[in-house]
Amino acid sequence: MTDRATAPGARADMIRNRRQLLAAATEAFAERGVEVSMGEIAQRAGIAKGTVFRHFPSKNHLLAAITLQLVDGLVAAADRLRTADDPVAALRQFMTEGVEVLAADRAFCEVIGRPSLQHAEVRGAINRLCEAVDVLTARAKEQGAVRGDITGTDIVLLLGGIHQTALPLLEQDPQAWRRYLALALDGLCNPAATPLPHPPPAPLSE
Repeated sequence: MTDRATAPGARADMIRNRRQLLAAATEAFAERGVEVSMGEIAQRAGIAKGTVFRHFPSKNHLLAAITLQLVDGLVAAADRLRTADDPVAALRQFMTEGVEVLAADRAFCEVIGRPSLQHAEVRGAINRLCEAVDVLTARAKEQGAVRGDITGTDIVLLLGGIHQTALPLLEQDPQAWRRYLALALDGLCNPAATPLPHPPPAPLSE
């Protein structure tokens, strides 16, 4: 006899509930940041609060799942651009897409560096992101069109830095980040720039 908890219908319900929870939580955290309560997320998803905790034992587990989705999306963007004909344009496009994602999500920059980052899958995704962006960066450096002392990890960190710089302006001007992205890109695309005075950062997930 099939165990009711593992029956196909029960599994389908669990998958559907998880998707609804992640969608509702992603929307809520993006709009209001990480202070949104689990109760409000349950209400948005149309699911009992107890069901939320069966899927995600704590808010940090939920934040880790959402962070993983977002980082995986950035990895996919970097992978898509790695074979572009123009490596410099590809690096610019990746940074534009990356900052645009962050500008639309209040929670992401609040989460990185918090306990959710200790989640093994999140650490792995961040490693994959830095490696994928290293490929984009290396291709641009091979052309001699960007400074030679930058790394993929530098680029990943700059995404958050550009977003944080524009953050006080975003409510009145949601596109303000584009100004600071252009400033950062001008600094990157300057092979003759003065060498950076400090060594490159270690991998973000160490």
